[in-house]
Amino acid sequence: MEQPGTAASRVSGSMFSWVSKDARRKKEPELFQTVAEGLRQLYAQKLLPLEEHYRFHEFHSPALEDADFDNKPMVLLVGQYSTGKTTFIRHLIEQDFPGMRIGPEPTTDSFIAVMHGPTEGMVPGNALVVDPRRPFRKLNAFGNAFLNRFMCAQLPSPVLDSISIIDTPGILSGEKQRISRGYDFAAVLEWFAERVDRIILLFDAHKLDISDEFSEVIKALKNHEDKIRVVLNKADQIETQQLMRVYGALMWSLGKIINTPEVVRVYIGSFWSHPLLIPDNRKLFEAEEQDLFKDIQSLPRNAALRKLNDLIKRARLAKVHAYIISSLKKEMPNVFGKESKKKELVNNLGEIYAKIEREHQISAGDFPSLRKMQELLQTQDFSKFQALKPKLLDTVDDMLANDIARLMVMVRQEESLMPSQAVKGGAFDGTMNGPFGHGYGEGAGEGTDLPPHLIPPSKRRLE
Repeated sequence: MEQPGTAASRVSGSMFSWVSKDARRKKEPELFQTVAEGLRQLYAQKLLPLEEHYRFHEFHSPALEDADFDNKPMVLLVGQYSTGKTTFIRHLIEQDFPGMRIGPEPTTDSFIAVMHGPTEGMVPGNALVVDPRRPFRKLNAFGNAFLNRFMCAQLPSPVLDSISIIDTPGILSGEKQRISRGYDFAAVLEWFAERVDRIILLFDAHKLDISDEFSEVIKALKNHEDKIRVVLNKADQIETQQLMRVYGALMWSLGKIINTPEVVRVYIGSFWSHPLLIPDNRKLFEAEEQDLFKDIQSLPRNAALRKLNDLIKRARLAKVHAYIISSLKKEMPNVFGKESKKKELVNNLGEIYAKIEREHQISAGDFPSLRKMQELLQTQDFSKFQALKPKLLDTVDDMLANDIARLMVMVRQEESLMPSQAVKGGAFDGTMNGPFGHGYGEGAGEGTDLPPHLIPPSKRRLE
């Protein structure tokens, strides 16, 4: 016969064992098969709830999707019209791509994602943003004016097996053209900048100019300086002395726009398949091209680390955003004077920033742009903001302190298994032995690019 209380003790015992199992499950670290899978799960389970609770997506960046964690490394090309962006892509893949237009006038009027596909073809923007396999679904927010100017060029290419390239419209210098685009050009570029692995700014050495819109675009990319590389293209059109002056002018101009103590990396060259117009600096151009190609070839190897780094940046911004929104909620009155208080809080947002910085020991560099935040807050209903919820912030802190550290170990393991130069085909195979590659114009071929009267007598061909 069962003793009194035995059944009750069994029930309570089983209940406590379930509680202890649950606690144990929380303490045990989650195991991930790949870095991409780990990032996807951490984002969905730990960071996304914080973003949704404090309306992060209405202020900063749309929610990430599975395709954002699985996509190939992307390279974004940005520059004023006729700086050689489309020609640069053609030079890399060594073939024409659908929708390609090249000329001295503003030719590319659309964003073109050049990606790998089994056959050549074009996919329009409206179809692209509903494809869950592509990382472009959130571009839907920029509306039809943008989607009509966005497309994907698919083609079979060994280069595009490893990377995708985003060609952009040439940046114009007039205010009228900037307004008539019909969509926020700088905001679209900022969206791409968050998700790409490398941003290449192209300048024309023959007509160096940084328009107001280009300055605005570069400033919009200011949180992604680590991804930016600069290419001074068409450098074979000017002589060495002029090139030195143009390079100095470019660095001086960039120094006024990119406010960082570090010097941005500039590659000098002529990135197309034609012989050099002025071959004086051939060895310099060859060395610069090799350095740039090595940088692009390293992208697949470093892709997991880049995604990890971007998630950390996003988590830090989401935490600061939560503190800002909860502080504004705390200051709002319950009944009367809501509108006047809202105006006062928006105007004094700088003081709220300083208070949060002091109380929570947050670096000033983690805060969003004050002016942009004030503009966005003008249209928000403060009564819908949420108070501070420490549990959500603790979860993100735990992710940054523990989960990310474990993923870092996996990143190193994945990197060690990948080749250092993963991008193959196209110009990446032909730089050493191509028709105008290393050694061209040297030895038996000395004077190949020179006019007849300048070719050394020993190298002249017998007629």
